[in-house]
Amino acid sequence: MAAHSSLGLSVMVRAAQASFVVLPQTNHPPASVYDYFCQRFDNISADVWTARFMQGKVHWQDGQPLELTTGYRSQQKVYYYREVAHEEMPPYNESILYQDEQIVLANKPHFMTLHPGGQVINQCLINRLRERTGCEQLIAAHRLDRSTAGIVLLVKQSDRRDAYHGLFRDGQITKEYQALARITPELMAEHLAGKLSLPRRWTVKNRIDRGTPGFTMRIVDGEANSHSEIALVSIKGEIGRFELMPITGKTHQLRLHMNCLGMPILNDNFYPKLLPRSDEDVAQPMKLLARRLAFTDPVTGRRLDICLPELSL
Repeated sequence: MAAHSSLGLSVMVRAAQASFVVLPQTNHPPASVYDYFCQRFDNISADVWTARFMQGKVHWQDGQPLELTTGYRSQQKVYYYREVAHEEMPPYNESILYQDEQIVLANKPHFMTLHPGGQVINQCLINRLRERTGCEQLIAAHRLDRSTAGIVLLVKQSDRRDAYHGLFRDGQITKEYQALARITPELMAEHLAGKLSLPRRWTVKNRIDRGTPGFTMRIVDGEANSHSEIALVSIKGEIGRFELMPITGKTHQLRLHMNCLGMPILNDNFYPKLLPRSDEDVAQPMKLLARRLAFTDPVTGRRLDICLPELSL
């Protein structure tokens, strides 16, 4: 993955593809679609929505522009274009590891979002690959957060996404991660005494719920809804290399599970302590890598096993 010198900014960006919402059925509908957009997207000012409606940037599925007074129609799709004044450019580039007529397997770098959101529109992995491959329907079959690098499975035909997502949902895919973390003093004492045999394994099961702020997660009491298998496989100095297999797929699961073992992943800006985005150092990414995916393609029957190089200790 090639690196840029720093996080850069480009001026006023509009999404290459329209997003859409389905107007919900409600007992108390707003008078107009414009009113609904102002209520639904209240982080965007009414003046901005007024300008977008008047410029024809909001339309029905057939392309007919909406006016400020266009009435609310339940269950209808309304299309609009995301816009930001400045779009953050990722410091590293993605690479394509494999593609065929059905899928793309890409190596997503650290600091690149998978989907549009916030101040990112066209510089997310999906939209960069849509432009690169010419496949406008390209869609991700699973999640990988911005801070994590590694393999992402994307589907070229959106109506076949469920077949590939089912691999993850039904546990029919092998997912292997690697992480680097500072080992506990107890493990270090065992290691220095020559009493630590590797690999050292842990099974972690607990309940993960939404945290505060809402983009974080936390471990709470209750029936377990998450499960990871974690192994310490090598040590250099105070740093251990870990192999991780998430059996379930909760948001930030591996990060939380490493933290609950007392060994938070190196350079994790969320756990154990949430750090401000301004403290982010692109030269020191979080040491978590989605290293391997192995599965049988549910459409072609082809067996695929893609693996990235190990994290360096």
